Amino acid sequence: MNPEPEIRRLLDMMPASGRMLTKIVSKPQQITVIESPFPLPWLGDRSIFINFDLWRRLPRPQRDMLILRTVSWLINIKWFKPDLYQGIVLVGLLGGIVEVAQGDAVGVVVATGLSAIAGSQIWRSTRSSQSQLDADADAIKVAQRRGYTETEAAQHMLAAIESVAQIEGRSSLNFTELIRSQNLRAIAGISPVGVPDVVKQE
Repeated sequence: MNPEPEIRRLLDMMPASGRMLTKIVSKPQQITVIESPFPLPWLGDRSIFINFDLWRRLPRPQRDMLILRTVSWLINIKWFKPDLYQGIVLVGLLGGIVEVAQGDAVGVVVATGLSAIAGSQIWRSTRSSQSQLDADADAIKVAQRRGYTETEAAQHMLAAIESVAQIEGRSSLNFTELIRSQNLRAIAGISPVGVPDVVKQE
């Protein structure tokens, strides 16, 4: 598959915020179909790496849902939104700078330690089951603006999870993929059982 026309098509699929924030990169050497590293606050673009040799083996609707889901997850990671952990990171970093200027070694350790703890909380929250389900839900909403029904979008996303595992040579889905699959079955009307709230928090 020639990556350039497909990249242009995928960019057209994305919401405007996704086009501004993310960058699609062809990475033929990776063993996964699509991958996006956790975006660090000092990096500008949030990269999405695609192995287009593997990517072409997926039907177009599954590719659409995979890109929308990845973009939705990246958009939802906000380092600088006003909440408790982001505030602690900022205060800790500022405190660390002040303590360095004053030469207070203990103050530096405490301030940077606070930032590290709060930063790890942000990282964990974006890896939680709830954040993964939120990314699926947001992708389905965007897909509905691109001509899919909610049921179709959920079905294609579900099929994409299974197809990617097969293409990557994995014999089973991981925990997060199983949770997502169950939730998508409920959205698509395939199963009456959704995901319990207690599992979403894991």
